[in-house]
Amino acid sequence: MIGLESLADPSDTWEIIETIGKGTYGKVYKVANKKDGSLAAVKILDPVSDVDEEIEAEYNILQFLPNHPNVVRFYGMFYKADQYVGGQLWLVLELCNGGSVTELVKGLLKCGRRLDEAIISYILYGALLGLQHLHNNRIIHRDVKGNNILLTTEGGVKLVDFGVSAQLTSTRLRRNTSVGTPFWMAPEVIACEQQYDYSYDARCDVWSLGITAIELGDGDPPLFDMHPVKTLFKIPRNPPPTLLHPEKWCRGFNHFISQCLIKDFEKRPSVTHLLEHPFIKQVHGKDMSLQKQLAELIQEQQQLGSAAKTRYCVRYCM
Repeated sequence: MIGLESLADPSDTWEIIETIGKGTYGKVYKVANKKDGSLAAVKILDPVSDVDEEIEAEYNILQFLPNHPNVVRFYGMFYKADQYVGGQLWLVLELCNGGSVTELVKGLLKCGRRLDEAIISYILYGALLGLQHLHNNRIIHRDVKGNNILLTTEGGVKLVDFGVSAQLTSTRLRRNTSVGTPFWMAPEVIACEQQYDYSYDARCDVWSLGITAIELGDGDPPLFDMHPVKTLFKIPRNPPPTLLHPEKWCRGFNHFISQCLIKDFEKRPSVTHLLEHPFIKQVHGKDMSLQKQLAELIQEQQQLGSAAKTRYCVRYCM
């Protein structure tokens, strides 16, 4: 267990600039390093009396996981004591100020547009590289979804949120606990909820990525309008989902999704195998160009969002 008293006070290093979002456990802020001015993001959990099991799991994974371009960088965990209102736990991470891929897709759909297939392949390529890094280090993410794939303003793709991730060991290469977000949850993970002798491996992340691929096309995962508990009954029983209008997308994208969503995980390809899929390999040699296109798209959507906020304030805040 991590002792709170062993953690440094964040006030010596970090200064809060502004609120940038709300996470599972608390608010997320943009912070600046007092020594060099560099920017980061911090998840602040308060009030805290001890370290939550999921936070400890995320801390242990982030602390020992080697850096990778497609996994969010970790700058440390801090504790700000307050005997009156309760202490704050600070998890300081790389700032991904391009937002999530979910926000990007939904913003485009509001304008009657959709993500270009080449950009989708670039995002999935980055996510696959991040997952390959995790899997090579014996870590299953277990909550891959659009909100957990963040973008930098430069067009970088980063996996985040390891609160329900699992560390595999040489003696335990499978897991048997049912965790994750229902809409993205693999059938074999759901099965562990009902039958304790069931298990799964890192390929559960492949299923979740397939659902995320549908989300990148349609804006929502399959069954999104259903109660989450009901989806836990539907996913194992339904045939593998597809895009709402498969005929409007190229054959390669549809085939990639179908490979991710093979229900028998023993027959489902690994992330390393999927990196060789033609839909993903089209990124090779074009990654810099696609990164630039994505960066321009992010900037355009952020400017539209800022303009909409300004119009709202002019109308309702004056």
